[in-house]
Order: sequence, then structure tokens, then C-alpha cells
Amino acid sequence: MRRITISVEDKLAEQFDELIEGHGYQTRSEAFRDLLRGRLEVERKNTNEAQHCVANVSYIYNHHERELASRVAMLQHDHHDICVSTMHVHLDHHNCLETLVLRGRYREVSAFANSLIAQSGVRHGNIHIVPVDMETPSSRQHTHFHYQPKT
Repeated sequence: MRRITISVEDKLAEQFDELIEGHGYQTRSEAFRDLLRGRLEVERKNTNEAQHCVANVSYIYNHHERELASRVAMLQHDHHDICVSTMHVHLDHHNCLETLVLRGRYREVSAFANSLIAQSGVRHGNIHIVPVDMETPSSRQHTHFHYQPKT
């Protein structure tokens, strides 16, 4: 680990200390590393350097909306290679919350996540994408499992 020293104005240092306390960081170093990682992630996304990512997509929709649940399920099946998990929650008689965990190439994950929350009838969509350096299931050199239904 490398030590770096920075100088900031008193007012900025006070605000940083308030942020540290408010978020429960134990040290300034922990808080600074977290902020730096976040900024680097933004830069990697903006410059298209991010090759792979993990993502969380959450959205609320009215399950009575015409064929919306079927469209969303079809989209998920069409992208089964990047869909890791889906959680479905019934909020009330009409509204459902779905949260998906995605993993794969950044551009594919981003495009799919945006297409989900852009569906007519989907409300309050939110996408959180984290660029990562990782091996994805589609990049591994092994035999892939293919589902074959019983006949």
C-alpha cells in the first residue's frame, strides 16, 4: 500500500469529517479510498474502458398492466446469459417490485437494464452498475450447461 498526502481547505476538511462520521467510516483513509474508487468507476464507464460489470436493476410495475409481466419475463429469458438472479416482491394488490442481479459485458448489461426500465408500465426504475475485472461465465473455456426439457 502506498501513502499519499493531500492538503485541503479547512472548510472542505470539516465537510469531509462530517461525511466520514455520517457514513460510519473508521478513518479518513477508508473514506478517501471509497470516494476514489467511485470516481474511477464513473471514469471507466464514461470512457468505455469498463469491459465487464455486475449490476443491480430494480423497478416497480403494476402487474395488471397488459402483458407487461410476460414481456419482462421474455426479456429476462432472452438475456439468460447475463441474468444471475431475480427477486419478485408483491408490494400490494397492484404493484410488484423486481430486482435483478446481472453480470457480463458492460455494454450488454447496460443496454439490457435500460431496456427493462424503459418498458411501458414500469415505474421507478433504478440501475446500479459496478465495473469489475472478472471472468464471466461466457468467457470461460468449459462446457456450458444447456437445459433440455423432458419429452
